[in-house]
Amino acid sequence: MEAWREEILLGSVFTYMALCVGIGIWAVGRTKSVGDFLVAGRNLGPLIVGMAVFSSTLSGFGFVGGPGLVYSLGLSSVWMINISALGYALGFFLVAKRIRMLAELRDTVSLPDIVAARYSSETARLLTGIAILLGVLGYLATQILAMATVLQSILGGTELFAGIGLITCAALSSAVLIFYSVTGGMIAGVYTDLVQGLVMIAAGVLVVFTAATVFDGGFTEASSILLADDPESIMPYGTLGMLGCLAWFFLFGLGLAGQPHLVTKMMMNRRLTDNRVILPLAIGGYAMAALLWVSVGVVMRAAVVGGVEAPLGAPDDAAPAFLNLFAHPLLAGVVFAGLFAAIMSTGDSFLNIGAAAIIHDIPKAIRGRPIGNELYWARWATIALALVAFGVALLANDRLVALLGAFGWGTFAAAIFPVVAIGLNWKRASARAAIAAISVSLIVNFGIELFRLPTPYGVNGGYLAFLCSLILFVGLSLAERPKPLPKDVDAVMDL
Repeated sequence: MEAWREEILLGSVFTYMALCVGIGIWAVGRTKSVGDFLVAGRNLGPLIVGMAVFSSTLSGFGFVGGPGLVYSLGLSSVWMINISALGYALGFFLVAKRIRMLAELRDTVSLPDIVAARYSSETARLLTGIAILLGVLGYLATQILAMATVLQSILGGTELFAGIGLITCAALSSAVLIFYSVTGGMIAGVYTDLVQGLVMIAAGVLVVFTAATVFDGGFTEASSILLADDPESIMPYGTLGMLGCLAWFFLFGLGLAGQPHLVTKMMMNRRLTDNRVILPLAIGGYAMAALLWVSVGVVMRAAVVGGVEAPLGAPDDAAPAFLNLFAHPLLAGVVFAGLFAAIMSTGDSFLNIGAAAIIHDIPKAIRGRPIGNELYWARWATIALALVAFGVALLANDRLVALLGAFGWGTFAAAIFPVVAIGLNWKRASARAAIAAISVSLIVNFGIELFRLPTPYGVNGGYLAFLCSLILFVGLSLAERPKPLPKDVDAVMDL
């Protein structure tokens, strides 16, 4: 079987790429309106939504960036994932019921539609659309970089494609992503999520068992190697430090309820009662799939430190290198295919919410109405957004995939969590507070990122933006006199 490793890996990846093209073509016939393209017609079953919610959280961020973070920073990034169950529960408790009811009452197709309905403010709609668009560019660039990294690892090991560059791999990956997203929209994404979610769960479990066999003493021996080399790396806070880890803990715990690619999926289920199935599915699936994050990172770091393997060219090579070096060819092929599936469907989600901001939300806020023939222009906006994200990925190819993803996550969390998660549960929250919170969060987050401003104790810039946004939102809302809400919004918030 080892003699056929290259063929198995290539076959798995190209079979999945062909499947994506097929799903896109199939979904064209089912995408008849902009609602189908952006929110899958709000008519999905709980199994599909549950798989879509959890798999959108991991994708290239978790399967490539996660092991890369463990390889470079030790156990620091565990604080991102050990809060996940609480984050999902909090997100569903605060958002799921009300956002689904408002989507039905106001016939919404995007998160800024919900914000505009809640605050009766077109300015709040505009700023939410801009925040989503800016965050999408960072997060989508993460997916493109992750796809390119994995594809380069696979193709670079063959004679035919030896020496293939990262830019070429990014271009190939982006071309498939664009075709898949333009043809099928959200319908293609969520149906792929069902298959790839199951693959990710199985891959997470099987990879852990494989990682446990790399060293004779299993994870105990790997931990001992790391402890002897750098005790900090295997301690609870890793090499980042306590404050940096706790900042990630709160940003990823609370911030999950502010991720538009997840929150939008809470508008897609047929019935409110489906959330009783969707939530445990999402938590359970994420818990199993996230096992890969820690196990691969720890084993690859120990293998390099212990002299078993040569140092990696980049931390983000940890997962591809592990699969090439230690996994059975069939397992490696399945995991690589599952990884591409995760990235593709998540990339599709980002392209959809970004396209909605371009052709629906921002024009509606400025002109009072969306662009005509929205479905047609949504497809063109998807292409344009993917090309811009491709450029961002090339400019940021010296950044770790997970850190680029953390920037996108922080952008969404700081701008959207107070306005949506708190605003949908607190009648006193005001439109002025929402506008100020979104504006300040973008200024702080992008100011730190663009000017590379140092932050104390390794605290993530997105966390600082999140704190500023949260304090400003609550403070301004308390300072203003409460205003009456529209009757339908008021009734929804009373439930």
